[in-house]
Amino acid sequence: MNPPADRRRAGFSSAAAAVVVAVALLSVTHLAGAAGERGVVQPSGGGELLGRHGRDSAAGGGGGACALAVTPLGYPCEEHQVTTEDGYILSLQRIPRGRGGGGGAAAGGRAGQPVLLQHGVLVDGMTWLLASPEESLAFILADRGFDVWIANNRGTRWSRRHVSLDPSSRLYWNWSWDDLVVNDLPAMVDFVFTQTGQKPHYVGHSMGTLVALAAFSEGRAVDKLKSAALLTPVAYLGHITTPIGLLLAKAFVGEVLADFLGLAEFNPTSPPVAKLIRAFCRKPGTNCYDLLGSITGKNYCLNSSAVDVFLKYEPQPTSTKTMVHFAQTVRDGVLTKYDYVLPERNIASYGQAEPPVYTMSDIPASFPLFLTYGGRDSLADPVDVRLLLDDLRGHDPDKLTVQYLEQFAHLDFVIGVCAKDYVYKDMIAFLDRFS
Repeated sequence: MNPPADRRRAGFSSAAAAVVVAVALLSVTHLAGAAGERGVVQPSGGGELLGRHGRDSAAGGGGGACALAVTPLGYPCEEHQVTTEDGYILSLQRIPRGRGGGGGAAAGGRAGQPVLLQHGVLVDGMTWLLASPEESLAFILADRGFDVWIANNRGTRWSRRHVSLDPSSRLYWNWSWDDLVVNDLPAMVDFVFTQTGQKPHYVGHSMGTLVALAAFSEGRAVDKLKSAALLTPVAYLGHITTPIGLLLAKAFVGEVLADFLGLAEFNPTSPPVAKLIRAFCRKPGTNCYDLLGSITGKNYCLNSSAVDVFLKYEPQPTSTKTMVHFAQTVRDGVLTKYDYVLPERNIASYGQAEPPVYTMSDIPASFPLFLTYGGRDSLADPVDVRLLLDDLRGHDPDKLTVQYLEQFAHLDFVIGVCAKDYVYKDMIAFLDRFS
């Protein structure tokens, strides 16, 4: 049952505000000290469209993630595109086998088991490629014989195209993560399935888990996936503990940005957002120089070089509507579709005055799931993850694997130097079991 309307509309918890700006705080504060160090290869604005589904003819991808981060390390890489039902042109990178052909299929032969990697909010597919080949999940999987596909959400550096809209327009950014559930995830899964002739595994982190869980609860994509591995699974956000939220106790920052500053694109590096964040960082007692720990929890195995590389290539934009949607999820304590606040707008969109709930217990009980979460995570808080596990109590026990790592926080699962030993080893064993 949905929360009462008065609670949904009234006030805002400190945690809610933090969800809206937390990761942005990290990136914007970094700008002052590293504005000249980003070194990101930007996508070209022109170029011929490849049609609804296509692949760049050059293996290196002509300046995309393949050329930037994959082929220089000796891995084969292909740049692909898929167009969603609502016209967004998404970029995917494919690493079909390991270095020197090792670990994968021989040239001309059948590729290995496909796996689709989906990143979180305010980052892109580069997050799977930033560590060494021995530590980055994408490379580890390729060297283990998997056919690796890397997703990039709409609005990020290599997925900023549309069949008719320009990223400079407000209409381009008129979407929330609901649209990733309905359009982006199914389109990418369908594309990988069509290209390979095999059902892929799905691996998501943070928002990549949220979108997947919401999609699975509605029966989307489960018939074209073999399994899903969810790193720091997010379905509830009512217990996040990030202390930065204390500064924003009664501020619905997402609505401020959307309604008063007119920002449809939430770009943490843009001047309006940067100005707002710097104002918060000047508050007494605010430590904006240790934001990784204060936002994500105290990560267990991040070293300084890993953080430096991460900040060199991230953050990425998203829609302000998505950030508002996250904040609503914290405020309401339940996972619903985007709340337009005005009952008449919700009725026009959903046929009811309150936004529909994503019911986690509706995820098919026979669908294989691997969930791993950390005891120090301030975003995917253990209490919230256990609420999700309670929803999944009717799941087939042979199809549900849960891993709890007491010392891990949010980023350990993606760029932690020890994730290969503590997370990926067990996760790959799970994927092999259902391949």
